[in-house]
Amino acid sequence: MVEVSIMARIAVTDGMASEAVTVLEKAGHEVVLGFIEESELLDGALKDFDAIIVRSATKLNAEIISASDGLSVIGRAGVGVDNIDLQAAGSAGIMVVNAPNASTQSVVELTIGHLLSSLRHVAKSDRGMRDGKWQKKEMKGTELSGKCLGLIGFGRIAQGVATVAKTLGMEIHTYDPYLPPKVAKAQGAYLHKKVDTLFQTCTHISIHCNLSDETHHLVDEKRMRMMPGRKGSIQCGNHIVNCARGGIVDEVALLSALDEGIITSAALDVFEVEPLPENYALVQHANFHGTPHIGAATLEAQQRVGLDIADAVITGLSGKKPKTLVNGQFL
Repeated sequence: MVEVSIMARIAVTDGMASEAVTVLEKAGHEVVLGFIEESELLDGALKDFDAIIVRSATKLNAEIISASDGLSVIGRAGVGVDNIDLQAAGSAGIMVVNAPNASTQSVVELTIGHLLSSLRHVAKSDRGMRDGKWQKKEMKGTELSGKCLGLIGFGRIAQGVATVAKTLGMEIHTYDPYLPPKVAKAQGAYLHKKVDTLFQTCTHISIHCNLSDETHHLVDEKRMRMMPGRKGSIQCGNHIVNCARGGIVDEVALLSALDEGIITSAALDVFEVEPLPENYALVQHANFHGTPHIGAATLEAQQRVGLDIADAVITGLSGKKPKTLVNGQFL
């Protein structure tokens, strides 16, 4: 009997498409599927692994990374890497790679879905009908066409949202201090130099930036109050959507703004604390609707993200530099 040599052991803690697992195994690696509790990670549960692939549920802080001295690659099956201490990983000689393109279309479509649902009271009407109400007169909405959409951040997803929104007749505005002006111009978007002017101009705001010290509670009470609430003669109200990262929107301020009517509707796919605390007040508000962090939760995106991160991890384990390396400056 021929003994099979395992090249590397890879922990996959937050799930992965079966096609991607097969790719890793065909490359000669052992894949161990299963969530690992934080206490176990702190106790060195990853010492016998060469790589780990996570989504957003597993948090890899400096202490956990220090206890995982066998790792050489951390793969984030998705875009955001705020659940990984990049500097600690780099100091330990661990490459961190992600899959930034795989979920773009899925998040674009969910963002547009939330915008449409907000303006046409889809979720609100459904809840009323389930309670036996026929609220035809109360559910008069507004159109997206002709309104100003403000995109905070203008990367791949925001540009995808802009493309769809333009076909619906929206005027595109963006704030992104790291964006070359020519990119916004090529996309037909007005680039604001200050985030405040974006809020002063736009009745519809969609979040598409990373969570950082700079962006934490960027959407606060002060900025919500800046929104104009009308476009020409149409009192369309103010609407906020966030399918990026929890914590960028101040949820306490958002609830207050909804109560006061400053914000007409809000839709969030991401929250500052996930899963939500029991009886969380925001989700009980009539003019709020949400989803449980499902931006990338489509069959197509899950397949793409799994295959992309498998390829990046295989490249990293081979000693080569992956194209999606995100902590190169710390290595």
